Order: sequence, then C-alpha cells, then structure tokens
Amino acid sequence: MFFNSIAFLLFLPTVFFLYWFLLKRNLKVQNILLLVASYFFYGWWDYRFLILIALSTGIDYVVGLKLQSETVKKKRNYLLALSLIFNLGMLGFFKYYNFFVESWIDAWAMSGVKMHVSTMQIVLPVGISFYTFQTLSYTIDVYRKKLTPTKNFINFATFVAFFPQLVAGPIERATNLLPQFSVKRIFNLERAKSGIHLIIWGLFKKIVIADSCATYVNAIFDNYQEVNTLTLLMGAVYFAFQIYGDFSGYSDIAIGTARLFGFELMQNFNYPYFSRDVAEFWRRWHISLSTWFRDYLYIPLGGSRTTKNKQIRNVFIIFLVSGFWHGANWTFIIWGALHALFFIPLLIGKKNRKNINQVSENGVIPSFREFMDMLITFTLVTLAWVFFRADNSTVACHYIKRLVSNLNFNIEYLSIERYSIEILVLIGIFILFEWFHKHVEHPFLGRVKWLKIVGVIIMILTLGVYSNHLEFIYFQF
Repeated sequence: MFFNSIAFLLFLPTVFFLYWFLLKRNLKVQNILLLVASYFFYGWWDYRFLILIALSTGIDYVVGLKLQSETVKKKRNYLLALSLIFNLGMLGFFKYYNFFVESWIDAWAMSGVKMHVSTMQIVLPVGISFYTFQTLSYTIDVYRKKLTPTKNFINFATFVAFFPQLVAGPIERATNLLPQFSVKRIFNLERAKSGIHLIIWGLFKKIVIADSCATYVNAIFDNYQEVNTLTLLMGAVYFAFQIYGDFSGYSDIAIGTARLFGFELMQNFNYPYFSRDVAEFWRRWHISLSTWFRDYLYIPLGGSRTTKNKQIRNVFIIFLVSGFWHGANWTFIIWGALHALFFIPLLIGKKNRKNINQVSENGVIPSFREFMDMLITFTLVTLAWVFFRADNSTVACHYIKRLVSNLNFNIEYLSIERYSIEILVLIGIFILFEWFHKHVEHPFLGRVKWLKIVGVIIMILTLGVYSNHLEFIYFQF
C-alpha cells in the first residue's frame, strides 16, 4: 500500500478511529490492532511475503530470549550466527541471487568461456532491506547486553512490522521504538497536529517535487545521447531533488503517521543538501542507515580508533557495503566507492568532523565560504547520483562523458517532451523554504497557516501529477 494512494487515504483514518475511539483504554488490544493493520498494510502489496516477516520475527524473538538466558559464550555466538545467517541469507537470496549468477557468467565470458545458466525471476519483497536490518539490530543489541529482550511477542512483532516505517524506514532501533509499545499512549492533540503537518509536507515533497522532477529525469536519462551539457546537468540536478523529495518525503509521512498513534520515530533527514562537506552530508542523509552501519559495522571494524590505513580501509568497506545495500547493480557499488573517495581526503586531513556544528556561521545568511562549500558538496553528491540513477555503469559513464565534453548550453536543447521552467522555480522556492525552516525555529510545525498554504499548493499542483501514482524510489530497496 502506497502512502500516496486512495487505499491509504481510507486505511489511515479507519485504523486511527479504531485505535483512539474504540480501543483507547486497552494497550494490549491497541498493539494487536497495530500488528493486524501492519500485516494488512504490507499484505496489500503481496500477501505471500508476509511469511518472511513472520519468520524473521519468530526467529529473532526466540534468539533474543535464548541469548538472555545463555551464559556460555560459544552458544551465544551460535545464536547470534543463527539470526545473522537467516536474515542476511534471506536478504541475499531475494536481493542478490540473480546479480551474483549474472556476474559469474559475465566474468567467465571475459575469459572467452560462454555459460548458459538460467537465473530465476525472483521478486524482491518490498522493504526487506529495512525490516531485516531493524530486527537484526535488536538481536545484536541483546547479544551485546545493551538491551533486555522483551517477553511480549505481540509488542516485538509490532515493532518489526510497524506499518508507518515498515517498507522504507526510518530503520528504528529497538532501544527507541520497542519500549514505546509497553507504555500507555494518551491522545495528544498537539502531537497529532504536528503529525498531520509532517504528512502533508511529506506528500508535498513526494507528489509535487519528486514526481514532477521524475518526468524530466526519465526523459533526459532515456535520451542522454541526444542532448547537450545543460540538459544533462539539469537531469542530474532534477534527480538529486527527485530522490531527496521522494525519500525524505516518505520519512516525513512515516514519522507523522507514527505521531498520530502516539509514537516518536527517529529523524531520518536533516537538510542534507545544505552540507558543507561529504562527511556532514552523511550525518544528515538517511541518518537511520548511516548510524546503523556506524554502530554495527564501522565501529566493530575499529572505526577511527585505529591506524590511518585501517581507517581508510574501514571507510571504503562502509561505503561499498552501503552501496551494495541499495541494490544488486554495479552502479550502486560505484556510487558508494565515489562517496568513499570524496570522504577519504577529509579523513586524512582530519577535517571529517570540521562541520559537526550544524549552525551557520552568520545565522540565516550563509557566508561566501559556506555557500561555496555547500555548492561544491552538492556538485559532488549530484555527480555520484548519476551512477545511482543510471541503468548500468556504462550508461552512467557515457552520461558523465557527454556532460563534460558536449559543451552546448543552448536553451533549446531543454525541450525534451515538455519542458517547464516552473519545475526550476518550484525547486528554488523549495530550497529557500527548507533553508529558512532550518534556521528559524519551527516556522512550519508551529503555525497552522502553513498547513492551509501547503494544502492548497498540493491541491492545485497535484491536479496534473497525482494521477501518475509513482512508487516511492526506496521501495526497490
């Protein structure tokens, strides 16, 4: 079920009404309702894959309890291995089986050996990368004795399948979300209003910004061999805002929806395109994933508390794994490698935490140096996005080659299908709004008038784009 669908428009108020008006005095029944609603929400897409969530839930619930009672280190290691093998094995099979088989065939083909091995047409379950990482973090934290496992199966199952963030995050930690299922929730009007504001703003990002950009991104990338530098540049910029509007929009809707039911999810985006270097970008982009890799991969590898060579190794590992997490395509691995290359000079120069302070030097108006730093960082990130968007690495390389070689900035070349300057204006207004939102305390959430303004904008602008019903990009991950 998509957040930008009529089905969800009917689903959400129905669950909300049952939750607060019929079951408000019974915490256990409320949690059961959320569990049933979450399975219904996911099953709406394909009910067959509910068995995967159920199996992952059951195994990690039992493993958590066994880890609590087991004191022999070797047996504890076996229990952790069981969770890792099942969850990562399930993820690997559904997401990477065809990739490895096809890569194996291609490798032999380069040696002149032709192999004819058929790959299975495996359907990737929506959100599998998200809920497997969420339940894995629970098991690992219990193994490390940072978390006491829950004995309440309903609470744990609801934590794993919680519908607002089930299919595209944020990837919640059990230490934050799981305890909230054990606390009686009382309806809070202000929290609900802030949730509605976030939902509307998230829909605006998705429907108005992302989906509008998608039309031109698709046209430009499909015709990249026929257009000039300016058009290719705009295609890359449009995609940068498409993926940001799409993914951060989903996160806003997820966080807002959770607030309607009395839950608080972690922030997943913090104005990443205002970052002054790539290190800061990754402290602001997909925060739930970057911190997951930091805590469960980077730090166990030694993190930054080791030799410089090992630090560089760890950075490459973390970014390559992050790229591979995003999809079974060499383009994602190259995308991760590029970010590692962007990050390494900061690490060597000990400047990776230079911009840890999120406050601008001059307040609302950035200094010239800050502006140039943000522009350079955005350029590097946008360049890497070309690999993320391209169908394969060959297309991405050709796209970038034409971008820097076909130096024709004739405005006429922008007329692919139907070019609209309104998109650029809209992006410009969006950037200004986010900048002032970042530097002025709660201008959007604190004023009901913004709800009306954004609501009107959505109703007007979505008349032409809402009918597309485009999926959220991160559903494929």
